Amino acid sequence: MTNPRGSAGNPAALSAALSRAVDLSALKARAEAAQSRPGAPPADGAPPAGGSAPPSAAVLEVSEASFQSDVVERSLNQLVVVDLWAEWCGPCKQLSPVLERLAADAGGAWVLAKVDVDANPRIAQLFGAQSIPTVVAIAGGQPVDAFSGALPEPEIRKWLDSLLDALRDRLPGIRAAEEARGPVEEPEDPRFTEAEEAFERGDFAAAQAAYERILDAEPANDLARNALAQVKFTARAEVADPDARAKADADPADLDAQLAAADLEVAGQDVEAAFRRLIDAVRRTAGEDRNRVREHLVALFELFDPADERVGKARRELASALY
Repeated sequence: MTNPRGSAGNPAALSAALSRAVDLSALKARAEAAQSRPGAPPADGAPPAGGSAPPSAAVLEVSEASFQSDVVERSLNQLVVVDLWAEWCGPCKQLSPVLERLAADAGGAWVLAKVDVDANPRIAQLFGAQSIPTVVAIAGGQPVDAFSGALPEPEIRKWLDSLLDALRDRLPGIRAAEEARGPVEEPEDPRFTEAEEAFERGDFAAAQAAYERILDAEPANDLARNALAQVKFTARAEVADPDARAKADADPADLDAQLAAADLEVAGQDVEAAFRRLIDAVRRTAGEDRNRVREHLVALFELFDPADERVGKARRELASALY
């Protein structure tokens, strides 16, 4: 058996070959025949009947005798990934620890079945493995995909994720394991943590700068955009003249008072009054003044869900006032 160090072989050809029917149960018949002889020891050092790994094990040491139960039968419920390896194989020593760690982290969504090809040559022959390491995915008692060589961990993760997505509705063990593990918490983004901490301590300038840095790097980041709108609004509302509404009502031409009054009304949950105030100001103004009021109103829209009926109504009225 050849061992092209560092080679991924030909995964497409290997996968295509394995997609044809393979009678994995043939191993069971050979193992049973060997064990039926009087005084015969377990084949290839396999554990006696009933001695295979428990269903919860993430990594299994598999022999020809245990292959039927540990791989074929187990694959009816969960994905089984077979690792064909040997002690003398250098790339195997790179790949196997990665597979073992990923299997342990999977929480039972899939299991790793390790096969020493020197001790169990017929398993390697069954899969037609031309080199090692060779990794074969088994589902529903049949090979479904494979690769050879010590692939990088990101590629292995992507391969496993695609298999789990494709097989989730066919193998009940996948979904059961994922549900038992619960939702995976996303790690906190330190950029958002920095911005949120600045906001909480009232340093609105620092919070605004932090969110703007995120948007500079990711212009389509809606979370940062919405948070930035909230920061800007809070900074304005905190310093707004508490008498702004009275001043605005007394002098409709005082734009500073109109804008500050609208902020206070939004902060006080009188949202429709704030929108109406600014739309009326748009109707009364022109040029730069009108544009200033329009931009302030649009910034207030960003504080709300676009599907909010109050926003939809105000947008239509703004369009009517402008055109």
